[in-house]
Amino acid sequence: MTTLPADPEAPPGEETAATAEQRNVRPAGEGPAILLPRVVRDSAIVAYRNLITILRVPTLLVTATIQPLMFVFLFAYIFGASLGGSQYREFLLAGIFTQTVAFNAAFTTVGLANDLHKGIIDRMRTLPMSRLAVLMGRTLSDLVVNILALAVMVACGYVVGWRINGAIMDAVLAFAVILLFAFAMSWVGAITGLMSPSVEVAQSAGLIWLFPLTFISSAFISGETLPGPLRTVAAWNPITAVSAAGRKLFGNGSPPSFTPATGWAADHCVEYSILCSVGILAIAVPLALVQYRKVASH
Repeated sequence: MTTLPADPEAPPGEETAATAEQRNVRPAGEGPAILLPRVVRDSAIVAYRNLITILRVPTLLVTATIQPLMFVFLFAYIFGASLGGSQYREFLLAGIFTQTVAFNAAFTTVGLANDLHKGIIDRMRTLPMSRLAVLMGRTLSDLVVNILALAVMVACGYVVGWRINGAIMDAVLAFAVILLFAFAMSWVGAITGLMSPSVEVAQSAGLIWLFPLTFISSAFISGETLPGPLRTVAAWNPITAVSAAGRKLFGNGSPPSFTPATGWAADHCVEYSILCSVGILAIAVPLALVQYRKVASH
C-alpha cells in the first residue's frame, strides 16, 4: 500500500490535510463544516465511477430491470387469475416495487465484494478521502439503479392495469418511502459485501436472506392467512409495512377475498415503514463503517 509523500513545506511535527485525511484523522482547525463538503464531493465521485461502470457494462442492469418485469407478469397473470384478477394486480404492484428494491441490495453486496477482491478498496484507502464516501458513493449509485428499476416497473404496471388512484403528492410520498427503504437495504448489502470472502459468496449471501424476508410478508398475499408465528413476523416485517404504505398512498385496494390486516403496524404503515428504514440506517451505517475499517486495514 502506497502512502502520500510528506509536504516539504510543512513545519516539523505538523501534518497536512492530505496526510491527515489519508489516515482518516481530522487536521487541526478543520471541523464538520469543512469536512462535510469533502464527504459530499468524494461520495459523488465514487457514485459517478460506479454509474460509468454500469454504462460500460449494461448487462449489469438486467437483474434490475428484466427480473422485476418477470415477477410482474408471472404474479399478475399466472397467480393473479386465481387471487382476484385486476384487483389483485393493483394490490400486487406495491409489493413488487418493495421486493425489487430489497433484492437490488445485492448490487451493493456484489459491487463492494468485487471492489474488495480486485484491490480497488485498497487503492481508495490510499487516497485522501473519507471512509464514509466510499460506501456512500456505492449506495447512492445503487439508489439511481433503483430509481431506473421503479420507472420500468411503473410503465409495466400501467400495461397490466395498475393505476395510481390517489393524489399526486401521496404517490410522490409513496415512491419516497420505497426509495428510502431501498437506500437502507443498500447499507445492509454493504455490510454483507464487506464480510464476504469472495464475490461468489457475496452473490449467494446477498439474496439468501432476502427470499424468506420477502415472502413471509404481505407483499403478495394477505398476511392474515399465514400460520400464527409467521403471521406475527409478517405483520411487523418492514417489507409488509413498505408494501402497505405504497398501497395506501397509491390508493390501491385489496381483492375482496383478502382479509384486511389489523394492528398498530397496519394502521400506521406509512409511519412504521419510515421508522423501519431510519432504524436500519442507524444500525447499518456504523456497522458498515466498522467493517470497512477492518477490511481496509488488512
